[in-house]
Amino acid sequence: MIKLKKIVLALGACGVMASGAAWADVKVGALFPFSGNLALLGQESFRGLEVAVNEINAAGGVNGEKISIIKADAVDPTQAVSEAKRLISAGVVGVFGSYASGVSYAATPVTELAGVPYFEMGATAHKVTTRGYKYLFRSNPNTALYGVAVVDALHDIIAPGMGLNAKDIKIGIIHEDGPYGTDVAATEKKRAQELGYNVAQVLPYSSKTVDLSSLILRLKGSDVNVVLQTAYQNDAILYFNQARSAGFKPKVVIGAGGGYSLADTAKAVGADMNGVFDLDFPQSSINPAGAPGLNKFLDAYRATYKGEPQSGHSLTNYVGAKAFFEAIGNAKSTDKDKIRAAVLAYKKPAGETANGWGFDFGEDGQNKASTFYVMQWQDGKLVTIAPDALAQGKPNFSK
Repeated sequence: MIKLKKIVLALGACGVMASGAAWADVKVGALFPFSGNLALLGQESFRGLEVAVNEINAAGGVNGEKISIIKADAVDPTQAVSEAKRLISAGVVGVFGSYASGVSYAATPVTELAGVPYFEMGATAHKVTTRGYKYLFRSNPNTALYGVAVVDALHDIIAPGMGLNAKDIKIGIIHEDGPYGTDVAATEKKRAQELGYNVAQVLPYSSKTVDLSSLILRLKGSDVNVVLQTAYQNDAILYFNQARSAGFKPKVVIGAGGGYSLADTAKAVGADMNGVFDLDFPQSSINPAGAPGLNKFLDAYRATYKGEPQSGHSLTNYVGAKAFFEAIGNAKSTDKDKIRAAVLAYKKPAGETANGWGFDFGEDGQNKASTFYVMQWQDGKLVTIAPDALAQGKPNFSK
């Protein structure tokens, strides 16, 4: 039997399993923001990994060896570096993470230099996987696709449904100024201009800002009627509250990112959230007929955490973790080059996973078969409206 004694998927500051049990034979680490302003979705992302590990262990583990998790809290890039170093010094063979692009971008040079595979399951910044690294793999789509997907949704679904032509539309792009928001905004602008849209404003801001009023006045002064925002939760809520105060009511708002997918965001915003469109990772509210294994995930999540998923991040990390563990099992080794070969050889067509994604990794480690889905807030619920095979409702253009 292959003994995978060294695998640690970067998860914990004190080296204790999530369940509190003693170390099993396969140690894995999980590097996420468990505290700070990104903690809500960092923790939700980790839950997907944890559900996957529990499921794999119940089925006998990886090549017969049980998996245990060490949690590592990375609230910012500086802490991501120090925690990655700590995990490597503890003998990790793999690091799983990390939700936040800034965290992933900072931690992965450390793991690459050490020859330790890093399995990214949620950070989207395109530049994370454009540095020629051999041992960095990402299961989720990146921002190069994100901005294109947002504008294509506007062009193919939303504008026609609202009876709008390109000449009728003035786009305002607003975004948090980290690598995630900056990448999405740049590709949104490029794609919009390719399709003949007027991009009137591109306005960055700090995700920690407490005042977007001047930005909103610039949108209003430019007669913007379509707003594309790339945001975390706090800045998404801030935009809606201050837009309401300023009397700014664009015809269309399309959000990108977890801030627009959270039920807590919709509760905080209130009625203004109805009719808002959102592109994000697949949510648990997709059609299970196109996502085999979704109901199994939901049952396990509810049993473990006594509630419903807070966003699609847990499902995304669950699907990614299962794929990566299956690839590690196929490698039958902890050797980094054998793991790389196994990940690059791992293929799965769309429609055979719990969120509908397929798997097809390029030489850069990016999964080319994952994508973003189009959703809309309707009567306080986030409804998937595209792709058709996973949709649970139709778009509402009455706003």
